[in-house]
Amino acid sequence: MNARLRSRDMAWLEALTTTETTRLHPPDEAARAGAPPGHIIEATVWESLQASLIDSVVAPIRASLPGRIGVVTWYGQHEGHRFAHYDAFRRHGLTTFRSDDNHFLDIFAAVTASTGWWWALPDVCIMADRPTALHTESIPGSLHGERRLHHHGSPAIEFADGQQVFALHGTIVPQWVLDDPTVERIANEPNIEIRRCAIERLGWDGYLAAADLTLIHSAPDPGNPGQRLSLYSTPLAWLNGERLLLVENGSLERDGHRRRYGLHVPGDVSNALDAAGWTYGISGADYARLTRRT
Repeated sequence: MNARLRSRDMAWLEALTTTETTRLHPPDEAARAGAPPGHIIEATVWESLQASLIDSVVAPIRASLPGRIGVVTWYGQHEGHRFAHYDAFRRHGLTTFRSDDNHFLDIFAAVTASTGWWWALPDVCIMADRPTALHTESIPGSLHGERRLHHHGSPAIEFADGQQVFALHGTIVPQWVLDDPTVERIANEPNIEIRRCAIERLGWDGYLAAADLTLIHSAPDPGNPGQRLSLYSTPLAWLNGERLLLVENGSLERDGHRRRYGLHVPGDVSNALDAAGWTYGISGADYARLTRRT
């Protein structure tokens, strides 16, 4: 079906600025600016649903799998953006499929609308029940309805068999992050994003006070103008003697804010620049010469 869409005319090869118009503006504004209908569908259906399904669901699932035990299968509910994309082109008369293509597209659309995750195999199709509860929020700065998993006080996803998934602003987290984030649990959590979410539940100031951290050294971040690097010592029972480097993200989030992260660094580092350089595998002197960190 991709081949049929891409060969129907030369609209796919139009200037990149036209495509960017559809990505950077709501669909009605893009249409008034002269963007082709196909490009508007590409941004509002394919890319929007892909962000909601792949970036917000598949990527966190894959990241939570232990080791290399496989991949999230290719076809299934997470391919819903493909079926919606094809169907939108068909409904708007922008392409014509063969009768057998239409038959399969109808089947895929019906399955996508009727079941949860599914896996089509040669002789059998495995289909999972849909969740009994699903909570999301709009991705900050999105223009085309992109969503991500989120609920601040209960599971973001619940199934009839009792299985639950907890998520904060798109990050899948264990239940304790919502119910009982403690200094000890945060200290023992290896995943930096989960640590960040738990600390944000406590508040950075509250966390630093409760954790009994001692500021050793602070310096302006040369690769992140206007921000500082702060190196803290930790109680002896923590982190196998490691120290904590508090940094600001090098780039703004979609909502215009910067995230703060606590990075584990070796316990013998006493300079914030040396600690920051260690996270990149370079010396503090080399890090001090950076002009931009992302």
